[in-house]
Amino acid sequence: MSENPTPRRQRAAPRRDQLVASALALFVREGFHGVGIDRILAEAGVAKMTLYKHFRSKDELIVAALMRRDSDYRNWLMREVDRQTDKPNEALVAYVDAVRLWCRNPDFNGCTFINAAAEFRTPDHPVHRAAAEHKQAVFAFVENLAKDAGLVNPKRIAMQVRLLVDGATVMKQTTGSEEGFLVARDSVVKLIAAARK
Repeated sequence: MSENPTPRRQRAAPRRDQLVASALALFVREGFHGVGIDRILAEAGVAKMTLYKHFRSKDELIVAALMRRDSDYRNWLMREVDRQTDKPNEALVAYVDAVRLWCRNPDFNGCTFINAAAEFRTPDHPVHRAAAEHKQAVFAFVENLAKDAGLVNPKRIAMQVRLLVDGATVMKQTTGSEEGFLVARDSVVKLIAAARK
């Protein structure tokens, strides 16, 4: 017997991570209701017992996948905005440009969280709540960008910016056009100018 055996929890973590990653990739491409458990297990290369060891239901797996997506996306978003500019008065425009860049990913199939909220419409459903929590976290990030820029009524500005960006994201999903991001960018520039007066 090894002197330092790997704890069972550490051995199980890679299987759980693989399961969540595989499920997320399928959900992003094909939706949540359209992907069955057997398909996820085959993609992840794990047994059904592994699934139910970590999750009591498919809905719990979906929530875990959304949490992974939320973490990956928000960490990337913050880094990308910082990469684009270190000037607070340019950060909101950098945010629009960052989301436009994200939407160019090969796996882009619309906002995963908008899609989740549409498929799980009941507001108190755990999947819907997870989607709403992501949107609230991104809103808080955008509001902080507006505050850092010293804009008047940063909460309202953040709401306007989020509406523009979500609209541009849906337009990209439905038409393939990035024109919505160009309009959003111009509108955000005008919002910033007006909020400085």
